[in-house]
Amino acid sequence: MKLIKYLAILAVAASMTACASYKQAEMAPKQDIVDVAVSAGSFNTLVAAVQQAGLVSTLTSNGPFTVFAPTDEAFAKIPKADLDALLADKAALAAVLTYHVIPGKVMAADVKAGEVKTIEGSSITITTDNGVMVDNATVIKTDVLASNGVIHVIDTVLMPK
Repeated sequence: MKLIKYLAILAVAASMTACASYKQAEMAPKQDIVDVAVSAGSFNTLVAAVQQAGLVSTLTSNGPFTVFAPTDEAFAKIPKADLDALLADKAALAAVLTYHVIPGKVMAADVKAGEVKTIEGSSITITTDNGVMVDNATVIKTDVLASNGVIHVIDTVLMPK
């Protein structure tokens, strides 16, 4: 009788483990950073800029990357003439966009205050005193998962120093 009870417990445990593994695989993001940004619908300017700068292949590669993604509203804060000039200058645009990306996948729970080097080459400053700030931008949403990293949404476009 004890053997039957033991086997029943093992069967239940194995079943629970299999279900948990299936659920994790089911929840794993299937879209890369660019696809997630397109699907969100609030990063139209960012996606257009990434395409204009020729960075789609970078942000769809294996990564992993952490992207501080400005919303369309963040881009709207830039005067139209300045934004148009930036979009017309592929090198400057690429520098601005890569300034929003750091190597590795950094989840919100792992964020620490300090300077972090971007793939552009300069460093951004992260502060955690009143919420999380990246340079002069406020992080307004965290941990948007992608297959090749994570997106943290910010309210202001970052400019390299």
